[in-house]
Amino acid sequence: MTLWRLLLTPPARGAWNMAVDEAILEHIGRGASLPTLRLYAWTPPCLSLGHAQPLADVDLTRLKARGWEVVRRPTGGRAILHTDELTYSVIAPADEPRVEGSVLESYNRLAQALLQAVKSLDVSVEMKEGKANEGGGMPNPVCFEVPSTYEITAGGKKLIGSAQARRKEGVLQHGSLPLSGDLTRICQALAFEEEEEREEAARRLLERATTVESVLGRRISWERAAQAFVEAFEAQLGLKFERGALSESESKRAEELVREKYDHPSWTERA
Repeated sequence: MTLWRLLLTPPARGAWNMAVDEAILEHIGRGASLPTLRLYAWTPPCLSLGHAQPLADVDLTRLKARGWEVVRRPTGGRAILHTDELTYSVIAPADEPRVEGSVLESYNRLAQALLQAVKSLDVSVEMKEGKANEGGGMPNPVCFEVPSTYEITAGGKKLIGSAQARRKEGVLQHGSLPLSGDLTRICQALAFEEEEEREEAARRLLERATTVESVLGRRISWERAAQAFVEAFEAQLGLKFERGALSESESKRAEELVREKYDHPSWTERA
């Protein structure tokens, strides 16, 4: 059994959530923190963009009218509206056995734990096999519309979306498990030339993605889902978790990253 830190952080702004993940990664890179599984949520709802996704994909007027925020992730992929979900991040040194090797190799190992976590919630799920970035055609601004290799699906619909960044400090993988709510809300925050395109995007999304509540016909609490993740990561990956908190140094660095990066136009508007 390998000791990792477990962080359960309260719902927070998108900029803070992304800054915390990066601050932890920096500290792990210099050996100042244990490998970490962090489970968290977002308030207010926040649209996150992949690190290279154009800000032009966002209808900022509609976004702000709904009281939602926007943040750019350090990982790739497309847009996700974070609300009514459990978000996880796995942060570890590049030579940690659970994340070492190629992106797909580490994705596969972590996906085994994700698969077990959702199964323990009584959701019938499978792992997506095939080529990454399937779908073809024009790039789609919505992350949850197209499953990639080793992502978790239920009834052929995407249930957990994940993305990974590999840096000299280590590996950061985070992802989202939608627990409830209307997945098509994201379409209200994205830019479309015609309203018919917005409606079509919403229709496609419901055909290709789902939530735990939609599958089960009942709601699962964030706390129950978090417990399932912890137990599955321990069982599948041979981990022992030590419940912890952000160090003073991590918290200070996260605050700096909020000001200098994740809440700053130079980052948010960079693409």
